[in-house]
Amino acid sequence: MKEYRLTDMETKFADIIWQHEPIPSGILVKLCYAELDWKKSTTYTMLKRLEVKEIFENDNGMVKSLITKDDFYAEQSKQFVEQNFGSLPKFLAAFSRSKKMSDKEIDVLQRLINEHKEE
Repeated sequence: MKEYRLTDMETKFADIIWQHEPIPSGILVKLCYAELDWKKSTTYTMLKRLEVKEIFENDNGMVKSLITKDDFYAEQSKQFVEQNFGSLPKFLAAFSRSKKMSDKEIDVLQRLINEHKEE
């Protein structure tokens, strides 16, 4: 299973790409300089790191994602639940022990359960 974890700086960088993609690498360098005070070499080093993680690709100077931001965070959340709680029901049990859910939250969860129920 692929690890979906990013450092704080990788996250800031990824957010820039997701916000502007597809983006020419030269424009990405300028945005990273303006927003993160990075040099060109830092931007390309970070891009290479995230290419190795198979999150982005630089195709002839055009940078684009290999996974959407929503899909990335969904996978990251799924891995967190599995690694820390073993299953979604165990996570919900632990979560609900310390926080009572409102009727609205319960309705939303019930709707999600119904939508994703295996037939």
